[in-house]
Order: sequence, then C-alpha cells, then structure tokens
Amino acid sequence: MSRHILFILASLLVIAACSREPQYDVYLFIGQSNMAGRGDMLPEDTTVIPHAFILDDNDQIVPAKAPLNLYSTIRKRVGMQKINPAYNFAKIIAGNSGKDMLMVVNARGGSALNEWLKGAPTGTFSIRGTDDPELDGQPMPSFYDEAVRRAKIAMEHGQLKAILWHQGCSDSNPVLVNSYMDRLEKFVADLRSDLGVGEEVPFIAGEVGYFFSGSRLFNPMIRTIEEHVPNSAWVSAEGCAGNADSLHFSRDGQMLLGSRYAEKYLSLSE
Repeated sequence: MSRHILFILASLLVIAACSREPQYDVYLFIGQSNMAGRGDMLPEDTTVIPHAFILDDNDQIVPAKAPLNLYSTIRKRVGMQKINPAYNFAKIIAGNSGKDMLMVVNARGGSALNEWLKGAPTGTFSIRGTDDPELDGQPMPSFYDEAVRRAKIAMEHGQLKAILWHQGCSDSNPVLVNSYMDRLEKFVADLRSDLGVGEEVPFIAGEVGYFFSGSRLFNPMIRTIEEHVPNSAWVSAEGCAGNADSLHFSRDGQMLLGSRYAEKYLSLSE
C-alpha cells in the first residue's frame, strides 16, 4: 500500500474520531415533588455543574444547572422548581468520575405511583394545580411514556447507568402502602423492558422525610425494596432536614439526600 493511500486512511480516521459524538453516562430521575425539588436555592446553585448535562424540554442537550426539574415535560409552574437530590448527585458523580453525564429529570409534584404506571390515564394541566397559565386545559403527557421517551433520546448519546426514584408522600396511607411494592415491582419491570435494559441498570428509591407524618408507614415498606425488585436499593432520609411545611426537604436536606443517592449508586456500580 502506498504512502499516499496510508496518509488518506489515517486522515479519515482522524476526521471520524473528531466528528464522533461524545458518549455520556445517562441517569433518569423521576418521582414527585421532592424529586422535582422544593429546597430553596443559593446564588451559586445556578452555575453550571462541571461535566454535567441535561436534556431540556425540547430534548436538546444543554449544560446542567439548578433547578434541574425546570425541563420536566410534566412539571408544575417554574417557580416551584428548586433544589432536588439530582443536583448534589451530579456534582458528586461527575466530579468522582470526570466523565460527562447526561441527566433526564422528569418529576411531577403531587404525583402518585398509580399515575406513573404504564397505561395510566392522563389528565390536563390546570391553573388550580398551580401550573403555568399558558398550559391551562392542555393535555398532560403520560408520566410513564415521557420518562421512557426522553430516556431513550438520552440513550442515543450514551448508556443508561441508573434510575433514581423519589416518590411516596401521595401513597403513604395504609391501603396504598400495603399495595405499593407490588405496583412498584411491575412499574420497574415495565420501565426496564421498554427502555431495552435489564437488571444490570440499578433502581434506587428514597425514603420520604422523617418529618412527614406518613413516613412511619411508608419508610419501613420502602426498605424492603431489595426483596422485591432485582438490583435495587433504598437510601435513608434520616437527618435530612425539611421545610416549614413538614412535607418537603430543605436545601440542606436535599443536598444530604443527593449525596446518599450518589453513595448508594457508587456502591452498586463497584
């Protein structure tokens, strides 16, 4: 083979390498208001997280900064989106690995597990639900379908590493707690199947705040998740401070919760 041909081949390889899209570690964050984030933000929280990117509400990849649930396609109004556990999770995981991560954050405040199940009926956006006025009366997408659709878009640019779930306040009464794990097991199986992944992708759930009255029923139940859902884990909310509403985690509580999600994920991926 001549030097000229070798030079051409080498040049083509360099061009291909330079034009190749970056590959991300992909993470899916779903659940209700404490995953959406209700912890107050500090000015420094609005700066871009190094090595962290997020899928925006037009399904474009943009640098990640709080509030991360701003781009949820099922969120409530903008002003309600604040610090969530994904924020500190991203700072720790991206900082630990030095690899670029791509987050899909698609939570909805006040949502119950039944609303997240595959095939669950959908409603409409409502001002009474404190949604943005321009959305009033518009059809609301399926929570499940949007999680799958958006995660698949992100997975075109990398590999799904984990599904993080924080939900439970709306399911904390005795009847719903008793059936929760059976419903969650089906939800996770459907989600993994429709995303085209297996049990190698961990599913991590969190306790609700200890300051919340329903925690006495919900938290002992969620601690049994490993007995029901393959390759799953739970993170403790003990010591995670709350807001005055005794429902949502404060900024400090969210930061601690995010660090625990990160620690749990790292322990599962060793």
